[in-house]
Amino acid sequence: MDLAEWDERYRAEGDSGASLSSTATPLLVECASQLRPGRALDLACGTGRNALWLAERGWSVTAVDGSPAAIDSLRSRAAQLGVTVDARIADLEKMEFVIRPESWDLIAMCYYFQRELFEPSKQGLVPGGSIVSIALLIEPGKENSPFRLPPGELRSYFDGWEVLHDREGRDMWHHTVAEIIARRPEID
Repeated sequence: MDLAEWDERYRAEGDSGASLSSTATPLLVECASQLRPGRALDLACGTGRNALWLAERGWSVTAVDGSPAAIDSLRSRAAQLGVTVDARIADLEKMEFVIRPESWDLIAMCYYFQRELFEPSKQGLVPGGSIVSIALLIEPGKENSPFRLPPGELRSYFDGWEVLHDREGRDMWHHTVAEIIARRPEID
């Protein structure tokens, strides 16, 4: 889907946060539950299921998405929950959001894959910071999508990092995905 289609989808969902945008991603929950709350960046956040979960647990969260409807929903849900999320509209494909070096304790890229974001995201973590990434794998009929990757590619971005979780297979929605939790070395 392109950005306009995502915006329409989020607009149709409204503030309810229905469907897959209502609960935090289990892999993010697993990772963040083992960390002391700090600064988190949620890239391609949608309506904020992960950002809101983190904010409810004391994280200082910045959430970025290119869909104004998604960000409006996130802001509304944050207000309802009484939490603060710095929610920003930015087209990640156009690199409209700058990931500042050594600024984040945790970066999440869940169900969004953009090759150009990996290096800035890795540099955006403080030493010892963690990244959680889940990306769709190439499947028959979907080989030409720039938002899917072949098996083994996600892991290749984290050579020299401590990999805490590395899995390829089906998720709870029966998508074929690659998942990783990787920690930036204390000394590069």
